[in-house]
Amino acid sequence: MNQKDLDKYADTMIWGLNKARKEPFKKKDVILVQYDLAAMPLAEALYAKLLKMGMNPVARMVGNIRMEKDLYQLADDDQLKFVAEGQRELYGSLNGSIFLRAPESITHLKDVDPSRIAIATVARKYMREIINKRDEQGLFGWTLCMMPTPALAEHAGMSLEEYTDQIRKACFLDKDNPTAEWDRIFNEAAEIKNRINSMPITAYRMESANMDIEITPGRQRRWIGISGHNIPSFELFISPDWRGTQGVYYADQPSFRNGNLVEGVRLEFNKGRVVKATADKGEEFLRKQLEMDEGAAQLGEYSLTDRRFSNIDRFMANTLFDENFGGDYGNSHIAVGSSYSDTYDGDPAGLTKELKDELGFNDSALHWDLVNTEEKRVTAILKDGSRTLIYENGEFTV
Repeated sequence: MNQKDLDKYADTMIWGLNKARKEPFKKKDVILVQYDLAAMPLAEALYAKLLKMGMNPVARMVGNIRMEKDLYQLADDDQLKFVAEGQRELYGSLNGSIFLRAPESITHLKDVDPSRIAIATVARKYMREIINKRDEQGLFGWTLCMMPTPALAEHAGMSLEEYTDQIRKACFLDKDNPTAEWDRIFNEAAEIKNRINSMPITAYRMESANMDIEITPGRQRRWIGISGHNIPSFELFISPDWRGTQGVYYADQPSFRNGNLVEGVRLEFNKGRVVKATADKGEEFLRKQLEMDEGAAQLGEYSLTDRRFSNIDRFMANTLFDENFGGDYGNSHIAVGSSYSDTYDGDPAGLTKELKDELGFNDSALHWDLVNTEEKRVTAILKDGSRTLIYENGEFTV
């Protein structure tokens, strides 16, 4: 990307950060900027803009692929669980976070025992809980994005130039004013969310050639999305009451996770839990992920993307883009694992663990998005027993 692209991308990330926080940012707020080495040029552009805004950016480059692989292969269990002193204090003082991803490899952990990755993931779960609570209180906002790398392009079956063009198109960096495009999408999506949230829906039934699943929204829920949290993001989603999930979900989109390629995932739910999990590729890894903790085999998110919003029309070998696929039929994705408390239709600051459990918000160290791009229809079942179509041919119909 040239400097003009980087400046537009940095402006877009700041737009996302501002949208993602419930309360306005103030000067001297602390913003964590995490980045992979290959994202350094974007980190530099963003750092300068944050300083000019009067913020206090904290820049941290994450470990490279050798460090990450060595951790899982050489560390004992205590080392896997180790978190440096001061992390809790840092996360407790953050007002915002931006993660600039640029992976050198997406397969370097393929030979690592998934249970070792799970140990480290569970040990760091408290960090997410800290910032989630600050988010609920209106004190924190986060966003992230992806820079093009040869590894991503290779696994997506594109040249680096083609992959970069896909990112430009997806994030509106090919426009003179990308943030104006994001404002337009933001406003159009708000109208759809308002209409769905005003409907007395007791369940959603989603059907395609390979799936038939019923999902219960639960009490005090609202659809959210296109909120600045991810760049790009075109999905509208809800964290349902996991206990009401019934039927079969199928992910036709491949997924790279922790170095493992998983394809053709089929999950059968009964009374809210996955009772049968199969995959054309990566089935053993899939099953181990679902065994990470009690909530890993339960639903944390249900999402739909309207094809009219998204310019993404190719597999990108990265969930950030693939869960926002537009194409011919849009997409739906579910996430097994943790739920999002900001889908609570009430004051998130009062959403205690006990209330989350009562309402069926799922809790887990896992959050894994699995994407379906098939032609599908989604029917809403209303309180009076009637049914209404809300999504078909890749578009919301409400």
